[in-house]
Parts: sequence; C-alpha cells; structure tokens
Amino acid sequence: MRLLLPLCLALLLPATATADEYGTLNPEEMSFNSVMEKVARGEVDMVTCSHGYHITKAGRHVPARRLLEQCAEAGYTGAMTWMAQLTNNGLGGPEDPAAAAAWDKRAAEAGDPIGQFNYGLDLLRGHGVPRDEALGRRYIDQAAEAGLPVARSLQGEGYDPAAATPDADDWKYQRLF
Repeated sequence: MRLLLPLCLALLLPATATADEYGTLNPEEMSFNSVMEKVARGEVDMVTCSHGYHITKAGRHVPARRLLEQCAEAGYTGAMTWMAQLTNNGLGGPEDPAAAAAWDKRAAEAGDPIGQFNYGLDLLRGHGVPRDEALGRRYIDQAAEAGLPVARSLQGEGYDPAAATPDADDWKYQRLF
C-alpha cells in the first residue's frame, strides 16, 4: 500500500518539459512563463501580445509593461493604448501623462479608433499635451466615423470630456492653473 500511493501521485503529476537532441518535448504553451520567455527573446506576435491584457488584469503590471511595450514597438496599436493606460495610471512604472498621451497619439496616427478617441480626450482636457479643443474634436470624429460607440456618444454630449469618464476621475483632470 505504501508503494501504491507514490505511484498514483506520480501518475497524477503533469508531464514536465524535457529537451533532447530532437528539441523540447511537451513544451509549456500559452502560460505566463512561456509568454515572458518569448518576450525575453524579443519574439512577439499577435497571440503573445494578446496576453498583455490578462497579465495586467492579474495585477502583474511590470511584466505586462515589458510585453506590451515590445508589442507596441512592433506596431500593435492595441498594445499602444494599453501602454497609455498603464503609463497614465502609474501601473508598473511612473505615472506620466505626457508619455501616456504620446502612446495615445501613436495609436491614433496608426489609425486605431481607441487611440483616436483617447488622444482626442487628451487634447480636449489638455492632459499630457497642450489643450486643443478643435484637434481633439477631429480625433473624436475620426473614432466615431470608424464606428466607435463611445466616440459617437461623446459627440452627442457636445464633446464634454466629463461624459466619457466617471466622476471618480475628475480629480485627475483638474487644471491646476
């Protein structure tokens, strides 16, 4: 009976990855470790970049920033908007409204509707960039033309930035002078 228990436990354990002259047998796939190993090697693709959302939602902001920054540099606009969100809120690095607005602008200029909307809000508020209501409205309009519902809603609210975010965020966008 004592010998049967260790044998049963060994059968229940998952197989581990092993390497031989033919490569890695049973490699880790789609795990946090495998994703971060790819990032460390500078290998990013659409599937790898999609993990940035889950990693940051799990509160692992430092590795999420590592992943998302590489993805943004590779041209993935969704990663650019996530870099803006992380940077604007000081998650995994310092809070930096100017750097966040730069990420939003980069996504907007690449044609991403969420980037257009966010950069339009940055301009309407003067958050991280000089306030420019006319240019901010143009970016919001581009996002609305692309079909982004929140942009259409903001147009209907007269481009009032307070309509786009909850009252809890008002303190963040107060003009100091």
